[in-house]
Amino acid sequence: MLQPYATPIERIWYWGFRVLCTLVVLFLILPILVIVPLSFNGGSFLVYPLQGVSLRWYAEFFNSAEWMRSLKNSLIIAPAATFVAMVLGTMASVGLTRAEFRGKSLLMSILISPMVVPVVIVGVATYLFFAPLGMSNSYLSLILVHAALGVPFVIITVTATLQSFNRNLTRAAASLGADPLTTFFKVTLPLIAPGVISGALFAFATSFDEVVVTLFLAGPQQVTLPRQMFGGIRENISPAIAAVATILIAFSVVMLLTLEWLRGRSEKMRTSA
Repeated sequence: MLQPYATPIERIWYWGFRVLCTLVVLFLILPILVIVPLSFNGGSFLVYPLQGVSLRWYAEFFNSAEWMRSLKNSLIIAPAATFVAMVLGTMASVGLTRAEFRGKSLLMSILISPMVVPVVIVGVATYLFFAPLGMSNSYLSLILVHAALGVPFVIITVTATLQSFNRNLTRAAASLGADPLTTFFKVTLPLIAPGVISGALFAFATSFDEVVVTLFLAGPQQVTLPRQMFGGIRENISPAIAAVATILIAFSVVMLLTLEWLRGRSEKMRTSA
C-alpha cells in the first residue's frame, strides 16, 4: 500500500508497477477473451466485426454426432484418469511423507518427472510400449497415460497439505484402538481432502486438455474433445470451434473458483488446527 509520505520515486514505482502488471494480465487474457464473442457470430467465418448474433454454432456443437462423441470420450477418459491419479498420487504422497529412506528425493523426482518431460516424448514412448500389446487404440491406454500425467499434480498438492498436518491426531486415533486404514479414512483423509481435491482438479484439467498423447494413442473411436478441435482447425475452421472453446473457458473459470474456495477452506482448517 502506498504510504502518504512516499517519495516521488516511490510513487512512480508504485503506479508504474501496477500499470505493468495490468498490461501483462491483459496481454495474457485478451487473446482468450477475443474468442468468446466469435462464438456468437451469426456468420460462417471467424472475423470481426460480427455478422450478427446467433447461437447457431452452439446448436451445431450439441447436434453434431462427431462433437458429441468426442465430448463423451473426454468425459469417460478424464474422470477415470483423474480417479487413478488421485488414488495413486495420494498413496505415494502419504508414503513419501511418512517414510525416511535413502533415495527418497530421487524417487520423488521420478514421480513428478511427467511434468517436465516433453509430452511428445511421452506420446512416442507410450505408443511404442502399447502398440506391440495391441492397446494403442484403446480407452485403457489413454486412461493410464493421462493418469500418469496427472499424478505429479496430486503428489505436489497432497504433499504440501501434509507438511502442516498434525501427526498427534493419528497417534491419538491409534491410541484409541483404530487400525491404520481406519485412521487414514477417518482422520487423515478428511483433513487433507482440500489438497487431494485440488490435485484431482489439476489432474482432470490436464487429462481433459491433453491432445499430444491422444494423437499417438487414440483411434477413430477414442477421439477426445481437444483432439477433435485440433483436427477441426487443421481441416476446416468452423465457428463451432469458438463455441467449444467458450464452453471450455467457462469450465476453466469454474475450476479456478473451486480451487480458490478449496484454498480458503484449507487455510481455515490449518488455522483452526
